[in-house]
Amino acid sequence: MPLTEDGIYDVALRLIEADGVEALTMRKLATALDANPMSLYHHVPNKEAVLRGAAGRVGSRFGAQGPEGLPWQDRLRQMFLDFRELALEHPKLMTYCLVRAEYIQPDDSFWLDLTDVLASAGLPVEEIPRVAATLCATLTGLLISELTGVVQQWATLPSAPGSDACLAPTRPELDAMAHFALDAAVAGVENHPARVPERD
Repeated sequence: MPLTEDGIYDVALRLIEADGVEALTMRKLATALDANPMSLYHHVPNKEAVLRGAAGRVGSRFGAQGPEGLPWQDRLRQMFLDFRELALEHPKLMTYCLVRAEYIQPDDSFWLDLTDVLASAGLPVEEIPRVAATLCATLTGLLISELTGVVQQWATLPSAPGSDACLAPTRPELDAMAHFALDAAVAGVENHPARVPERD
């Protein structure tokens, strides 16, 4: 079967989720593809390009617009919930990507949709990049903590000195925690001092 970029990225995703980003090498990728390692370089120049391509494959599945006519608050919630689902499907790749500034680009559908949502919320143009960056940092920070098990560990800490530790949160409880964070993010946008509220 001939090598293709999409085929390379798909196999790379499988290897990453099995063994992690650090374990991926061009040689291992070639072996999994049953190809000569040198032949990979006709399609991708190096491991970084493979990682970018694999991340692009995951990101291409992101569709944040949702049904037309939704209030901006619901669009914002749905965007991050959809993004969270993608991240939970590819935790090792996304943990790697989310700590890199270059992961979000100005022409990405995620960034374009987020800035459009914030414009719909009544934020002035000059405030939108700062608010968008704050939302990304806050919510992806929570997501990285979830992907790495940090938030689950913190959630077991006792609520007061001398009290018993809590049980680790279940998936429904983690979902509820994500919704709580989203409610706080929406409230933050709603209460932004520069926002011009929509008229009823």
